[in-house]
Amino acid sequence: MLRAKIFVQLKAGVLDPQGKAVMNSLITMGYKDVVQTTISKYIQVDFDNSDVEEVKRMTKEMCDNLLANPNTESYRFEIEEI
Repeated sequence: MLRAKIFVQLKAGVLDPQGKAVMNSLITMGYKDVVQTTISKYIQVDFDNSDVEEVKRMTKEMCDNLLANPNTESYRFEIEEI
């Protein structure tokens, strides 16, 4: 079995209102050294398949078609054996 660990984040220059809200809250709580927070997504997909290249292909297809918005987000993934 293989697992895809997918990390999706906003592209540079895209506004992150949720990250801004978290940063403001942290500063209000006394964490004055915080200068930026970014909210990202982590998605884990397990496959009943041992063909690494096939799992990479499927993972890329899933990201391109559903898991990441190509207009505002970028992604990377890792494949590991479980």
